[in-house]
Amino acid sequence: MKKTFAKLRDAVVLAVTAGFLCLASTSGAGGLVAAWGDDSWGQITLPVGVSNVKAISAGAVRSLALKADGTVVAWGYDYYGEAKVPGGLPQATAVAAGAYDSMILKPDGTVLVWGDDYEGQTNVPAGLSNVVAIAAGWFHCLALKSDGTVVGWGYNAYGQTSVPAGLSGVIAISASSYHSLALKSDGTVVAWGDISYVPADLSNRHYGL
Repeated sequence: MKKTFAKLRDAVVLAVTAGFLCLASTSGAGGLVAAWGDDSWGQITLPVGVSNVKAISAGAVRSLALKADGTVVAWGYDYYGEAKVPGGLPQATAVAAGAYDSMILKPDGTVLVWGDDYEGQTNVPAGLSNVVAIAAGWFHCLALKSDGTVVGWGYNAYGQTSVPAGLSGVIAISASSYHSLALKSDGTVVAWGDISYVPADLSNRHYGL
C-alpha cells in the first residue's frame, strides 16, 4: 500500500472516490490528487503533471481526473482501452469511472463512454441530451437530465438500469455494483436494482429482475 497522505495536510479536500483504490483531490494544494491502496496496475501511480484537478473518479483498477480546463486524464488498467482518453475529446464537465469503462459529461449536455462494452455500457441511448450529472456502476451507467428524470443503460440483471416509472424531481444520482440511487428534491432517496444491503427505512425501494 502506498501512502500519499502528506499532501492532504492543510488542504481543502474537494472530492473522494474509491474502487480498489482511493483518490482525493484538493483545492488548497493546487488541485493535486492523492492516491492510496492497490497499485497492481499503476492506478495510484499518478502521471506527471496531474494538477489543477477539480473532479476525480476511481474504477476497479483505473483512475480518472478532470482538470480545471476541462481536459481528462486517465491511468491504470487499460485492457479495454478505458485509460486511453479519445483524441479530440471536447472539454468535459464531469467524469465517472465504471469497472472497465470511462464516462464523461460534455458541456453540451451529451455523454460519451469508452472502454469495455460487454454489457452495452458504451452504447449511450440515442438522443440522450440535457444531461447535468452522470454516474457509473460496475457495468451500468446513469444520467440525470435537467428535468429531474434519470436514464440508465448497461448491465441490468438486477434491474439497476430500469428506472422506476414516474421517478422525477431528482437532484443527484449514484451507481453501485448492482443497484442505483437517486436523491430527490424533497430529501427522499429512491433505490432500485439489487437493494439487499440498502437500509430498509429508505423510501421508495424497488427491486427488479
